[in-house]
Amino acid sequence: MALTLAGCSGLEGTGEKGYVTSDGRVTELDAGDRSSAISISGKDLRGEPLDLADYRGKVVVMNVWGQWCGECHAEAGDVVGAAEKTEGDDVAFVGINVRDSSPETARSYERQYDVPFPSFYDPSSEKLLAFNGALPISATPSTVVLDREGRVAASVIGVLPSEQTLISMIEKVVAE
Repeated sequence: MALTLAGCSGLEGTGEKGYVTSDGRVTELDAGDRSSAISISGKDLRGEPLDLADYRGKVVVMNVWGQWCGECHAEAGDVVGAAEKTEGDDVAFVGINVRDSSPETARSYERQYDVPFPSFYDPSSEKLLAFNGALPISATPSTVVLDREGRVAASVIGVLPSEQTLISMIEKVVAE
C-alpha cells in the first residue's frame, strides 16, 4: 500500500528555525500511484544551465539542501556516499540548494563534503513548487527519488535515516 507524500504526519514544525523539520520517514509510491513528471530547469551554482529533462530515462535522486541548514550538514555524508555508490548509467543525483544568500555560500558546502553532483540554485525555494505537494516548500532537508519517467517514486522528508536507506530506495526504483 502506497503512502501519500503530501501528508503532514511526522512534520514537527518550524520552531525557532524558520523551516519545517521532520522525522525522516520514508514514503514509497507504487508506479500506478505516481503523479506526472517533475519539470525543473534553471541555473546551477556556477550559473550554468541545468534541466531535469536531460536526465529522463535515469532514476534521479534529488536532494534539497542549504548551507545554512544544520540537518543538511548532518546527512551530507550519507547523500554523498549514496551518490558515489549508485551514480552511473541508471542513476543520477541533482541537488536543489534553497535559501542560501549566494551561490558562493552554497559552493562552500559542496567543497566541504565533496558533493559530486550539480545543484540548482534556488534561493526562493520556488522550484519546490514543481513537486505539487510531494515536498513541503519549507521542508529542508528532503530527498526524492524520481523514476525513469521523472515521477516521484519515493521520498524522505527530513534527515535521511542512513546511507543504506537511500541506496535501498534507489535500487527498488532502478529494478522497476
